[in-house]
Amino acid sequence: MLKLIFFIGPAGAGKTTLAKAYASKRGGAFLDMDTLLRPAAVALMSLAGKDPEDRDSPFYKEHCRDLGYRITMNAALENLALGLDAIVIGPFTREINDPLWLNQELSTINASTDDVMVKAVYVYLPSEEAYHSRISGRGSALDVWKLDNWEQFSPSLTRSEIRWPVGPASILYLDNSGPFTSEKLEMLENFIDRVN
Repeated sequence: MLKLIFFIGPAGAGKTTLAKAYASKRGGAFLDMDTLLRPAAVALMSLAGKDPEDRDSPFYKEHCRDLGYRITMNAALENLALGLDAIVIGPFTREINDPLWLNQELSTINASTDDVMVKAVYVYLPSEEAYHSRISGRGSALDVWKLDNWEQFSPSLTRSEIRWPVGPASILYLDNSGPFTSEKLEMLENFIDRVN
């Protein structure tokens, strides 16, 4: 059965690191929303006279956010339609709160959760301090707005529940404290391989 694997969670939680480790070992189309959207976001933000590295301001959210999700999901769905597993990385903050969203997306390729095994790994850290430490430590230009506007940004770090109509065996909430380990990768593989 085809797999649609989501690595979801706030900035700095480590979802991309975990997804890359899984994909490098197990394969599949690797679709990181940050990577796919970046050229378009840089162009749109620059044309608007805004910081091209900004990924969190209200202006960015209004003009670029939904485009990123559309690009990413179009690529994921195309790969599924070709018979390839898809690994999707992004915060998906609004999407996980919409119980209809997942099946609406799959229906565009005449599929459903009956045909595609959906696995969602919600990656998080245990405290705001842990996020601040990790985000400031990675030194990315994409994090400048976050750090400069921490009070405005930090509420987005609150852990959310995934409200998609899938069984509990399809969702893993993973506290990603500490460094990446082979034990974390093995746990991910076991979770993703487990048939619902």
